[in-house]
Formats: sequence, C-alpha cells, structure tokens
Amino acid sequence: MKKFVCVECGYIYDPEVGDPTVGIGPGVSFDELPEDWFCPICGEPKDCFEELD
Repeated sequence: MKKFVCVECGYIYDPEVGDPTVGIGPGVSFDELPEDWFCPICGEPKDCFEELD
C-alpha cells in the first residue's frame, strides 16, 4: 500500500500504521479513508495529500 504526504505540513499517512488518533487501524489504505478524514497534524483535508513515490 502506498504512502501519502500532506503538502501543507509534511505528515505522512502510512497505511501500515493507520491513524490511531481517530481510531483508524493498520491496513487501511489512503483510498479507504473516509472523505471527511483530515491531517491529524495541521487539519488539512484529504485532497491536500499527494502520493509518495
């Protein structure tokens, strides 16, 4: 699964970790995140993330 980075603050969403701050466990791909999910660091919406190579 691919990682995504917030273009605003540099936070990296890693699907192997998930986002425990909102109860999203490991194994959840970026595409599977809810549309209202936001960066846990700066609060930017999901569309402010870019796929990492």
